[in-house]
Amino acid sequence: MAGKYYEELIPGTAVEHSIRRTVSEYDNTLFSAITHNLAPLHLDEEYSKTTMYGGRIINSMFTLALVCGVTVGELTQGTTMGNLGFQEVKFPKPLFPGDTVHVRTEILDKRESNKHPQAGVVTFKHVGLNQKDEIVCECTRVGMMLKRPEAA
Repeated sequence: MAGKYYEELIPGTAVEHSIRRTVSEYDNTLFSAITHNLAPLHLDEEYSKTTMYGGRIINSMFTLALVCGVTVGELTQGTTMGNLGFQEVKFPKPLFPGDTVHVRTEILDKRESNKHPQAGVVTFKHVGLNQKDEIVCECTRVGMMLKRPEAA
């Protein structure tokens, strides 16, 4: 199992995720289309040239999904019962087609679950950065994580 169990997620631990991903215009167009986000800032290059960005930017919901997705293999693959929510999401810099994203995570907090004795609640802070190490997405996420079977 690639993911970490509740007992292995120690507050203060930082993880530099090994997966890096270069995003493309196709990623942006497909994600925007399948989510019905038809904002010209994501789809219309000529319009986007007239904005403060000078061109199309990647859909922020794609950016958030990518940042969280990159963390799965090393943190939650097979050990999560699901997301409980996002407490805060920020996009300090835009992500552009051709940018490469890398992610780091810090375990902020954890506590026993009141409802599920086989699980605990963990708070993660995910930070997505571009190839210039500029933050493009920051989020605080709460997840329900399984305990080791013998500890449940």
